[in-house]
Amino acid sequence: MKIAFLGSFPDYQIQLANALAENIEVTSILMASPLPEEFTGHLNKKIISCLPRFKSPLFNPINFLTFAKRLGTISQFKPDVIHLQLGGKVLVLPTFVYCKIIKRYPIVTTFHDIKIHQGEESRSAEFMLYFIRKYSSQIFVHGNKMREQIIKTYHLPGEKVHSIQFAEHGVTTFVQLKNKKMRCNDNLVLFFGRIYQYKGLEYLIKAEPLITKELPNVKIVIAGIGENFKKYEDMMANRRDNFIVHNYYISNHEAAELFQKCALVVVPYIEASQSGVTITAYGFKKPVVVTNVGSLSEIVDDGETGFIVPPRDAKALADAIIKLLKNNDLRKMMGENAYKKLKQELSWDNVVSKTVEVYRNVISPTD
Repeated sequence: MKIAFLGSFPDYQIQLANALAENIEVTSILMASPLPEEFTGHLNKKIISCLPRFKSPLFNPINFLTFAKRLGTISQFKPDVIHLQLGGKVLVLPTFVYCKIIKRYPIVTTFHDIKIHQGEESRSAEFMLYFIRKYSSQIFVHGNKMREQIIKTYHLPGEKVHSIQFAEHGVTTFVQLKNKKMRCNDNLVLFFGRIYQYKGLEYLIKAEPLITKELPNVKIVIAGIGENFKKYEDMMANRRDNFIVHNYYISNHEAAELFQKCALVVVPYIEASQSGVTITAYGFKKPVVVTNVGSLSEIVDDGETGFIVPPRDAKALADAIIKLLKNNDLRKMMGENAYKKLKQELSWDNVVSKTVEVYRNVISPTD
């Protein structure tokens, strides 16, 4: 079985290709070059080859050469299935049209996000998503709630959409950088990742006075880059000492340190499909506090691996964080449960079995 992977999730795609190769014969093309250094150690060159991704803006002259090379490689490779990993602003539509309309390859698309996040909307991206939803042979989403939502919102046939868990996305590249001498700080709460409106950071900032009133030594660590940070700085005015801000691109080495040092991880999103941050927290045996949006709650066992709270509710967020910070034994128990869940329920083996079944059905459809 030959699988060509397209998309902008090299860590996810590399790990999926490696996991597939343990169960079936698979050769794959990864459109994600150059790869970050931390991913190259996991690249099985016997089954994975890399081609350059497109550069922004779309009409950058180098993209025409990249496009020609990409199409030539795909045609020579003759894949049985093309698996598109879609999320964010990915310039894949020209390749999709060529592969689906001209070459008529079956295309399975994983929508890591089923709609464009608040603050990132554009008409061109909406059109791309519409076209890919319509012409994909089959679709994967990360969770049952996301499956129900994409079917209802875009009027898709139920048999076309499949739910798979997010698996150990991004965990390996972080955990391999662990510093065994690093110790957890019981007073650190971590918010990690891209910073955009939908991430709900404002509600964590609003929760801070409630938290530090009860626990004065607590610090909220904010690590990541995204939209203009000034509005968040303004919200922290006169309380800046209670925050540790790293408003820049976080390397995997620094990310590993942050996850190791924190007592817990907060995912206060107001709109989402899933979260690689939650999965990464599990890899470091950290409990989480997440909001009940999208399929976030499907990978958190409330009271067992973390707490689930309503979105846009600073008090509920603060109460859950305080409860965890006041109880070291509870945090440790939840962290162990989270790691166990990661290695069992959220394992690549579970993802592979569902993925291969869909591949085989699009190659040889059954009535």
